[in-house]
Formats: sequence, structure tokens, C-alpha cells
Amino acid sequence: MANNNAKDKSLESWIWDAACSIRGAKDAPKYKDYILPLIFTKRLCDVFDDELNRIAKEVGSRKKAFQLAKADHKLVRFYLPLVPDDPEQPVWSVIRKLSDKIGEGVTTHMRAIARENPLLQGIIDRVDFNATTHGQRDLDDDRLSNLIEAISTKRLGLDDVEADIIGKSYEYLIRKFAEGGGQSAGEFYTPPEVGTIMSRVLQPEPGMEIYDPTCGSGGLLVKCEIEKERGFSNPRNSPKSTGRNACAPLKLFGQENTPETWAMANMNMIIHDMEGQIEIGDTFKNPKFRNKQGKLRSFDRVVANPMWNQDWFAEADYDNDELDRFPAGAGFPGKSSADWGWVQHIHASMNATGRAAVVLDTGAASRGSGNAGTNKEKTVRQWFVDHDLIESVLYLPENLFYNTTAPGIVLFLNKAKTKERKGKVLLVNASQVFEKGDPKNFIPEAGIQRIADTLIGWTEAEKLSRIVDHA
Repeated sequence: MANNNAKDKSLESWIWDAACSIRGAKDAPKYKDYILPLIFTKRLCDVFDDELNRIAKEVGSRKKAFQLAKADHKLVRFYLPLVPDDPEQPVWSVIRKLSDKIGEGVTTHMRAIARENPLLQGIIDRVDFNATTHGQRDLDDDRLSNLIEAISTKRLGLDDVEADIIGKSYEYLIRKFAEGGGQSAGEFYTPPEVGTIMSRVLQPEPGMEIYDPTCGSGGLLVKCEIEKERGFSNPRNSPKSTGRNACAPLKLFGQENTPETWAMANMNMIIHDMEGQIEIGDTFKNPKFRNKQGKLRSFDRVVANPMWNQDWFAEADYDNDELDRFPAGAGFPGKSSADWGWVQHIHASMNATGRAAVVLDTGAASRGSGNAGTNKEKTVRQWFVDHDLIESVLYLPENLFYNTTAPGIVLFLNKAKTKERKGKVLLVNASQVFEKGDPKNFIPEAGIQRIADTLIGWTEAEKLSRIVDHA
């Protein structure tokens, strides 16, 4: 384990140093849409090299291996139409040796790769490395050359870096971009410890279908697969005891509205060696996952961190809904905050035994409570209480999230609460379970496990948790 941790740190340091080669740490986040696809492509190139070498051992030469892969793309996971002058040279050398019109050349190669691989279309070919603003290159050839050279210093093939380690390092890079991304960071990134708690508490089992309607860079979906593997590597969680094949991966589904972030999520899935279906579009107005009847598809588990307090949805967006997301008696939230509208969408996306974890602004738990009269948000919240759908509420520490210092809560929903939990809610106040960090606070592993154990075991602990009756 210590050796793996050392590998993680080594690759994380290298990947961040490579990102900073453009203009230093301060400006690196501005260039994330260039840096992430290039590192992703380096991984593709090195893995493709490994696959070519495997084929070459059987057919006698790399030249023949290139020809076979070109003729039958099924021999490799991703076929890359980058052929060095000397077939013995690494595939990445085609990009590394660009010396003139580098931005144009990189863009051409990225688009060629995407044309050969439908799964990568819109993901690595959407960025123009030769783009200009007001006549100035957004990323000039000198800086692009520095980035390519920095990325070239480490091999990222199958034998060099395991999928989980390169995946962790890629997530680390996304986190570093979030740290420098200010307000925009919350649109694509949830702090890893929050995602770990959510996925650990939901206890996803092999083969389950997991959905994130606001998936950002895909981190919450990735965390669910990691926690599934972690849980089922324990002998106590055997296939016999669960009735499931312990090796079966989760089926991951997500939707993201921002094209750049949608591309990031897809790259994140592939680099973790996970298969996920990530759709692009506005989930609230046009959710892409439907059943045969055109209604919302339902899932075993739902995880989400929707943007807090969205105020751009009109009443018509709720009134005209044909997907049964806003049931009679529940109503829908007012225009000032869509928080509970997202919870309603999530609830409608859960199957009969479904469970969910959703991150919300702390105000979502109390807004409107002091009003003597009717309050739309309070009415929706009361509907969830009356229908016994809220299992637990976790109050988080301050200054964890990258776009705010506010603490946030995690709302845990369960459509099939056990008998002993019916009519009750577990409240967990983890506001003091953190360590100071720079620039953000964080929850250490011991704190993550303590919080998760409390939520899973549904236990009361002094100064941490208590169980309350609905009445």
C-alpha cells in the first residue's frame, strides 16, 4: 500500500508539473481544456504502443502490427492513425516531433483520432490548439511545445501506470484546476472526500445502475465504482451473500450540460478504464435517460451535486413537465432556488428500492420554515418528510467546496427504508470533522470513515449524530 501511495504521489507531482509548464501554477487552470486532452492522448498513445507490441510479438514486426490494427480496429481498444516514419518509434513521437505550426498539427491529429473512434468524437477533437482571440493565439506554439515536452518525460502505458493510479492522478489534476478555478470550479468538481462518503454510504453492489444527473467531470460516478471494488474486495461481501457477481462493474450513467465538462467526464471515465454513458444536454429541461414509454429511466443509486440555488427556471418549466417529477401535493420550489426541484428529479429517477445522495446548500434544509403561511420550498420539503423518503442528513464542514466557503449538506434518500428506520431521520453534524488545508479544508480518511460508519450503521454518537422522529 505504501508503494502504491508513493506511485500516486510521484505521478500526481509529475502531472501537475507538466500542467504548470505552460505558464506556471497560477495560470495552469486557464489552460485545462488544452492540458487534459493532451495528457489523455498521451495515455492513449502509450497504451496503443503496448497493444501494437503485443501484436508484433505474434506477427514478427511493428510494421505488420500497424497494418493489422489499421485493417481491424477491433484488435485494439482505440485505433490511432498516427504512424511514425520509423514504426519502431513510439506513436506519441508523431506529436512530439511537430516543429512547425504545432497547434495546427496537434488539432489535425486529434481530429484524425476522433474520426477513427466514434467514442472519442466531441471529446478530444472539440479543442482547437490553433485558436486565436483578437488576433492572438490562445496558446502559442512555444508554450504548447513546452507542454508536449513535459508530458513526453513519462510513459503512461499499461505496464507503466495502472488504470487506478493514472485515474487518481487525472482526478488530482482536475482538483488542482478546481482550486484555481474560483466560482466556475463548482460546476465540474465535488471534493473527493464528500464523494467518498456519499458512495461509501450508498454501498453500490456489482452490476447496479448508477446515475448522476449533473455529473460534472464524472467524479461521483468514478467514486461509486471505486467504492464498489473496495467493498467487494472484502471476503465478507462475497457474491454468495449478495446474489451478485462480485466482478461485475457498475453501469454508470451521467448527463452534463457544459460541452467542455462533458468532454472532461468522458475522458475521466476512459482514463479510469471504466465504461460510462455520459450524455450532453440540460437535464432539467431535457433529461436524456428515458424508458420505452418516454418517461424517466429509474436507477438503483443516484448521486448528484447540482449547482446550488439556481434561479433561472421559470414556473413553466415545472408546470409543463410531462415526466411525473413534481407529484400532486408536493408542488415545486419557487424561482429563487431549484434545489428541491433537483431533489424531485432525483427521486423520480430512483427505482422502487433506490437510494440517493445529493449535495445541497444548507439553506435547502430550512428555507421557509419560519413562514406562517405557505412556502413552496417548505411544501416540497414537507412532502418528502411525509412520504418518509429522507433517511439521513449530513451537515458538512465549512470551506470544503471550491466555489464557496459555505458548508453544504448531503441529503440521503431511500425509497425502501427498513422497518426500524421508518418515521425517523438520522442527523449527522460533521461540521468539526475536518483539518485545515490550503486553500481549502479537507476531511481526513479517519473522519471519512467515522462519518460513513455513523451513516451506514445509523447510530447515535455524542456531539456527532442523533435520530429524530418525524413528529
